[in-house]
Amino acid sequence: MSSEQTLQAPVRPGPALRISVPMPYRSASLGRFLANEAVSAGLLLVAAIAALTWANIGKGYEAFWATEVALHVGDWSMSLDLRHVINDAAMAIFFLVVGLEISREVTVGELRNRRTVIVPALGALGGLVLPALIYAAFVHEGPAAAGWGIPMSTDTAFLIGILALFGPRCPDQLRLFLLTLAIVDDIGAITVMAIFYTPSVSVPALVVTGVLVLVLLAMRWLGVWRLAPYLLIGLLLWGAVFASGVHPTLAGVLLGLIVPAAPVEDAQAERLRYYGRALIDRADPARARLATAAARATVPANDRLQNELHPISAFVVVPLFGLANAGVALGGDALTSALHSNVAIGIVVALLVGNAVGISVAAGIALRSGWGALPGRVRYGHLIGGAVLAGIGFTISLFITDLAFTDELLRRDAKIGVLVGSLLAALLGSVLLRYLGERLPLCTIDDDEELPELPEGPWEDPSLA
Repeated sequence: MSSEQTLQAPVRPGPALRISVPMPYRSASLGRFLANEAVSAGLLLVAAIAALTWANIGKGYEAFWATEVALHVGDWSMSLDLRHVINDAAMAIFFLVVGLEISREVTVGELRNRRTVIVPALGALGGLVLPALIYAAFVHEGPAAAGWGIPMSTDTAFLIGILALFGPRCPDQLRLFLLTLAIVDDIGAITVMAIFYTPSVSVPALVVTGVLVLVLLAMRWLGVWRLAPYLLIGLLLWGAVFASGVHPTLAGVLLGLIVPAAPVEDAQAERLRYYGRALIDRADPARARLATAAARATVPANDRLQNELHPISAFVVVPLFGLANAGVALGGDALTSALHSNVAIGIVVALLVGNAVGISVAAGIALRSGWGALPGRVRYGHLIGGAVLAGIGFTISLFITDLAFTDELLRRDAKIGVLVGSLLAALLGSVLLRYLGERLPLCTIDDDEELPELPEGPWEDPSLA
């Protein structure tokens, strides 16, 4: 077939428009842009700085986020302030996206090997236990002792975003390792929050939550591929978890882990060809609808849902969370109080030292014992750098701060400790990972790259000459 007869790939589905408008990016390039965590982290950093500026220079920060938002349906109503709308509802989307990515990597990606998952999972346990013990060593009596759970959590958004912005080149394998560590850490921290920081638990709501999880698992087992049923049950699951008293973002994690990520069966491709040929034979709305459904069914539900929600999570939800929660008054009295507060000092040390040592030691035990292995070209030095970076505590740390303390002075000291500890962990972790990334490169040789030719022999050991 000549080049003139070669069919050109269509730029977009559907007939050509009568008026063509040039687009600056192709859809694939735009998709890669939207999937860039560096942009999300940059927006989150800008939002956090804006929140601090608003809280210290502007007016009405707390009053704005305390604005009540209510939903009424007949006699039923639910009301939350703006901050909790973001923390409890919108952040569930973020955790849903994280759960989707972990599920996909465990099912068809780099984390299918259980030995690869064991190392970050045990590391996360070390990052949960040691920071709590360190805080308890600083504050072990009185109302302030209730804050032991504050430094336990690693902020997933900042961790992955900082890694994308300042981490080593080609950090994909390290990113998967830290993402797994962060989500296990988040699940553990949410579990701690549910058990120890929930003032009251509704048993009937927990039973409903369990039933809905079983329904989702049954849908997955039956092979349900449409997204609408999963999203409907997911909304009900969020409501049940919220009513139970447990933090409702756990619903996002559960849904993300359950939505199917496995490749669809090979027979689906034949169904797509059948409905495609039928549409070509006679184009009508019914056949177009069937062909569209067949095309969607060829892509796992996990990939389709992540494609829709990831831009919303990265560029809307996460920056809004930073804007709503990072505003802490940093006046002279506040900083002086924090410098002499065991609460603030304990949180800083627990976030920085507790995570670095706890994660490194626990993961090292898994490696030395032979229980697990690091993925790809990730080495122990990268693990230590990532453990330091995992000391960034923000999301659940701030959640637990509000739950653990009723005294505003304790809350202020704790939030300052969270911000300072997270900043130090981000700076030290970034420097360490950048340095290790140069000395221990993560980049792999391309498959199509030819190896250099070896010199002709004879080869001799120079030490024997």
